[in-house]
Amino acid sequence: MLAKGDTLTNMSEIPKAYEPGQIEKKWYKFWLEQGYFTPHIDPNKKPFVIIMPPPNVTGELHLGHALTTTFEDIMTRWHRMKGEPTLWLPGTDHAGIATQVVVEQGLAKQGLSKNDIGREAFLNATWDWVKKSRGTINQQHQMLGASCDWTRERFTLDAGPYRAVRTAFVRLYDKGLIYRGERIINWCPRCQTALSDLEVEHKDVAGSLYYIRYPLVDEGGFVTIATTRPETFFGDTAVAVNPQDPRYKNLVGKQVILPIINKTIPIIADEAVDVSFGTGALKITPAHDPTDFEVAERHNLPLVNIMNPDATMNENTGAYQGLERFACRDKVLADLRDRDLLEKIEPYLHSVGHCNRCQMMIEPAISLQWFIRTQPLAEAAIKAVRDHNITIIPKHFTKVYFDWMENIRDWCISRQLWWGHRIPVWYCQACSKLTVSTDEPKTCIHCGSEQVVQDPDVLDTWFSSALWTHSTLGWPDDTDDLSYFYPTSVMVTGYDILFFWVARMIMMGLEDTGKIPFRNVYLNGLVRDKSGEKMSKLRGNVINPLEAISKYGVDALRLALTAGNSPGNDINLGAGKLESSRNFVNKIWNASRFILQNIDTEALKSQALPVDFIANGAERPANPALSKLQMEDRWIDSQLNRLVSDVTQMMGEFQFGEAAQRIYEFVWSKFCDWYIEIAKMRLRNQSTPSPLPFLVNVLEKSLRLLHPFMPFITEELWQTLRMTLLRSARNNSMSMPDSIMIAPYPVANNEAIDLEAEQVMDSTIEIIRSIRNARAQHKVRADRWVEAYIYADEFLPKLIPQTEIIEKLARVQPLAILSHRERKPEKEEALVLVLKEAEVLLPWAGIVDRVTEKQRLAKEIEMTKTRIAQLDARLRDSAFLSKAPPQIIEKEKQRLDVLEDKLKRLHQELCQLAPPNKQED
Repeated sequence: MLAKGDTLTNMSEIPKAYEPGQIEKKWYKFWLEQGYFTPHIDPNKKPFVIIMPPPNVTGELHLGHALTTTFEDIMTRWHRMKGEPTLWLPGTDHAGIATQVVVEQGLAKQGLSKNDIGREAFLNATWDWVKKSRGTINQQHQMLGASCDWTRERFTLDAGPYRAVRTAFVRLYDKGLIYRGERIINWCPRCQTALSDLEVEHKDVAGSLYYIRYPLVDEGGFVTIATTRPETFFGDTAVAVNPQDPRYKNLVGKQVILPIINKTIPIIADEAVDVSFGTGALKITPAHDPTDFEVAERHNLPLVNIMNPDATMNENTGAYQGLERFACRDKVLADLRDRDLLEKIEPYLHSVGHCNRCQMMIEPAISLQWFIRTQPLAEAAIKAVRDHNITIIPKHFTKVYFDWMENIRDWCISRQLWWGHRIPVWYCQACSKLTVSTDEPKTCIHCGSEQVVQDPDVLDTWFSSALWTHSTLGWPDDTDDLSYFYPTSVMVTGYDILFFWVARMIMMGLEDTGKIPFRNVYLNGLVRDKSGEKMSKLRGNVINPLEAISKYGVDALRLALTAGNSPGNDINLGAGKLESSRNFVNKIWNASRFILQNIDTEALKSQALPVDFIANGAERPANPALSKLQMEDRWIDSQLNRLVSDVTQMMGEFQFGEAAQRIYEFVWSKFCDWYIEIAKMRLRNQSTPSPLPFLVNVLEKSLRLLHPFMPFITEELWQTLRMTLLRSARNNSMSMPDSIMIAPYPVANNEAIDLEAEQVMDSTIEIIRSIRNARAQHKVRADRWVEAYIYADEFLPKLIPQTEIIEKLARVQPLAILSHRERKPEKEEALVLVLKEAEVLLPWAGIVDRVTEKQRLAKEIEMTKTRIAQLDARLRDSAFLSKAPPQIIEKEKQRLDVLEDKLKRLHQELCQLAPPNKQED
């Protein structure tokens, strides 16, 4: 704890520039040492809980992790400031395929393979690599400001989650929901393992459609089939046609001869055949196509596997055995052509599945694998969302969730890997029966034989991930953490893994605990580049979050990822947005520096204004003395409380991006650009009452509002302000928390909402802004004062007290604020600005030389007309339109639109310069 008078910040002098690096390290170390991240169980309070989506231990964090981490930290810090026991539990995922691929690549550089060193040595090497990677990932999370409870950190292969995985598997097996069977699965020849449908990335490939003649048995002629994969014809066990296709009705039941290998197969009829594809006759290869597998089951066709696990041809292909699949394709086509059985080849664009880890084309293959019957689990998961026990944010993803869950297929959970949770099944060599157990058996439970061998495969990584929300809290044991922190509050993740992970967590959470795993699902979008393109190393548009932090600071990166972002929407991020966020960081720093350097502790004490607004963690009650205040003081107080109210509502509705944007706009514009500039005038004049109490109050509350979004700079500035306020407190009776992190989040005082002050100051700002715009439009020098007249009626008494503010900030002198009745016909021409509550007149003599300006505008109008005529003629030229690329034509049309808009504005400016009743055409 910090004692009164102690601080981590040297408050005697705030540096001129904000240097984030050392400040970020200092405060994160302080937070850790104080134990602020570790919640305590309080039965009288409802906790807020997030279980971190565990990043794969395959390398450094990327922007997607930074985005998710930032939103999770915003929620965590906000709820902590609300006084709730707040747990954000961190962890990492063993990432089966991804990690094994990385370690194998490392071995390959040494000229070794996993088989060369054996399973045990390979696993030891993987553990060594994982330990280093986990440390790197945790360090990077801390760099981002993640306020996780590191005392509860978990890894999917830790002892607790390991036992949870085995327990879940055995329970599902005992209930008949896990089974072993032959099915068509997605096989990766490179990773040498099965993949779930969700682990397959489909890409459009420019391939070919091959038309092959299959000779009819015992009669002349052929049946021509069309296929994209001629190399698989060795596994054909039928040719199928649609029973409604008149072209082939007389051929159903007859037989054809497989070319080259001269094998006889039947012609069958099945509704699955699309009559519009190719010739309407399809080869049926049930061991290598999921649709063909279903056809084979309906017609009791045999399955013929023709490939080895590495995608070379096996013994069922005769002379082609040993050829790689695409080399085999080339040889088959050449042989068919020699026999005049290759009718034709057509270009064909089709979608082909690829392994999402190594990007190799997957091979649909028949294989003996372990599966989960997902439909019974899906029914409960659908009901949980339909009954609003779980809310998906944004809502439109709810329909996507239902569509997928209602058409769910059994989940292949076995992987032919070494790294991961080994399947807890043992095969008896004596009686051939299975022992499924959470603990390693010494003997077969059926016959007592000691000859039991464990299944060599491991479980799909997503199986252990599906248990993450409860395995991390101690399940299957009934721990205090599980009882108090489960179900969790919200799961934050990308919309792209809604089915990979979120749906499976809901299914397994309900199955294992009988309770939902979380109450809300907050889906992020993807981080794209500034043009909306997907980031990739190939495009060279990837932003490394560590490099961004080094250049801009953590708070700037977090704000850039947050402000204006909406749930489920992709975010565009480039250098411009990062620079803008860094500018905001500097704006806050400079504003705070100004206020802190001008604080007069005696003035604060004498005015009895908000120096004790966080007495013992409570918001200061309304002070009766506030009734006689300067209009701008009333205005900024009203705007601040309105902001607090709006932000609190937005945060509760998960609109964090909008909340950040609103705070940004308030601090930058209303507070810094307007209130502080007005306050500077009062401070220079040493006028009373001093604006310092309001400067301090707004700054302090703004820092607390911003803290969940920008934790480091807000802690640094708040600590400096805290020590100043503690020193200025009367009788030394004031107390404040030791950190902004545990200070209460601001609460709106609705009594401070002041409609009159808002109307007056909004009108004053509108007047100043309109005069500034006129000065800029007509290029009036910044140091030049211009004459101005402001006319109003009912609003007049409220505007007159703002005379000095308008004069100084708009640089107008002389300035007259009059009623419309006092307005006299202008002796000279003036620019008239009609506003909401007033009318502003700026005599032209004080702004521009009318004659010279009219001549300039007339000349520019003629030049613009000439360019418009040239472009218009070009766009009417048939020769240009027929030869120019579409993008060039579109670009010229856009240029024409811009010029026509410019001409319109030039005419408007010329009309403003013309005297009444003598305006130019």
